[in-house]
Amino acid sequence: MTTAVVVGSGPNGLAAATVLARAGVNVTVVEAANQLGGGARSVESPLEGLVQDHCAAVHPMAPGSPFFKTLDLPAMGVEWAYAPIDAAHPLDRGEPGILRTSIDETAAGLGRDGSRWAAAFGPSARAFDTLSGVIMAPMLRVPRHPMLLARMGLVAGPPPALVGKIFREERARALFMGVAAHALQPLTQPLVTGIGAGIIIAGHAVGWPVVKGGTGVFTGAHIALLRGLGVRFETGQLVTRLHELPPRDITILDVHPRAAAGILAEQQPEQDRRAYRRFVPGPAAFKVDFAVSGGVPWRDPEIAQAGTVHLGGAAAEIVAAERVIAAGRMPERPFVLVGQQAAADPARANGDIHPVYAYAHVPNGYPGDATEHIIAQIERFAPGFRDRIVGLRARTPAESEAENANFIGGDILTGAKSPLQFLLGPRLSAQPYDTGTPGVYLCSAATPPGPGIHGMGGFNAANRALDVLQRGSRAPLERIGA
Repeated sequence: MTTAVVVGSGPNGLAAATVLARAGVNVTVVEAANQLGGGARSVESPLEGLVQDHCAAVHPMAPGSPFFKTLDLPAMGVEWAYAPIDAAHPLDRGEPGILRTSIDETAAGLGRDGSRWAAAFGPSARAFDTLSGVIMAPMLRVPRHPMLLARMGLVAGPPPALVGKIFREERARALFMGVAAHALQPLTQPLVTGIGAGIIIAGHAVGWPVVKGGTGVFTGAHIALLRGLGVRFETGQLVTRLHELPPRDITILDVHPRAAAGILAEQQPEQDRRAYRRFVPGPAAFKVDFAVSGGVPWRDPEIAQAGTVHLGGAAAEIVAAERVIAAGRMPERPFVLVGQQAAADPARANGDIHPVYAYAHVPNGYPGDATEHIIAQIERFAPGFRDRIVGLRARTPAESEAENANFIGGDILTGAKSPLQFLLGPRLSAQPYDTGTPGVYLCSAATPPGPGIHGMGGFNAANRALDVLQRGSRAPLERIGA
């Protein structure tokens, strides 16, 4: 029987295990931590009775993911929950930018820029069922739908700071720039818009949902599905070399490229090993989980209905802050992302006590305490927030790395999403999941299409492994989702 070992149990590792197990492969998942799931977990919140997500919280890329379409989520007990507003971007003066699933409703709220927003993102959103298979696959190849990709490239290719100039009013510019800032990169670089454009397009196609009951509900259900397929799990097992693993036909690594270079050691060609070791980490996230009495008192009450809130002020301020962070310095007013998952899933609250998830963009390895920076940014748009805090817990970049070795220096995206690293992963190859070592594949968020719980890194890597194995085998294996 064909056997496989998956090292790492993050969303991509679990996706790879699913593809392999469904193809009839005997799969073992080995995890260094004592808990499975990587960043896709729920955690104990500052006050008992609240549900808070560990890292991955809002999932615009998941419902349209080709991998997720192979899962029967209702049968797994997984339900999406949607806030009335997908994302909001308040300003110091003037109306906020509001992102809704309906592109028409979003455009209607953007005044003179409504038609420009609809023209920039509407065609791609309407074709998202087809486009998702293109943008969630390796880029260094001839695309199956070049015209669709070219249409998206009009907004995804140029630097966000340039694309933002198509909008005439600040609310549209800031709304766009806040989403673009998810890339945690200087917003003056080309291709950085790819992440933001993808999230906007996916949102207009399928919304920005959370998992009802917490992201951990999905991960728990996914693990149960895998156990039902015969997959075995081993936790608390740090893998440092290939020889530590049992005999197998396929090895899939859901790890950082630097860790993969160590595991493969001299079994990886020197050129590939150097490329993996040179893989650059990006800026970090400093996260604070809050318990808030009565929720956040936003100056504009409509923002309480948003599942995600971007706090960075005007577009130019966000561009400046991200530039400072990329240079390794801490700005006075960092970009802050706020998650109000209870807006979509009220059961996460405990009576009048609401869980609020927030993180600031900080330099990689930032040693300071950004809690006050985060509170100040929320207070800026929600006066009185500080007085409503009844509990909080901070997680520093160092603590993030200690919990998850893929998050080097607190980089929750598993590598800087600079143009080349975002498009190609750690090595220049038409097969970004190949490591250069026969039978061994990389599937972490360092590989295309990047971070998120869409599972496509694992899905693509596992199908690549099956393709290679099948060419040398008389017993065909079923390629899932081909």
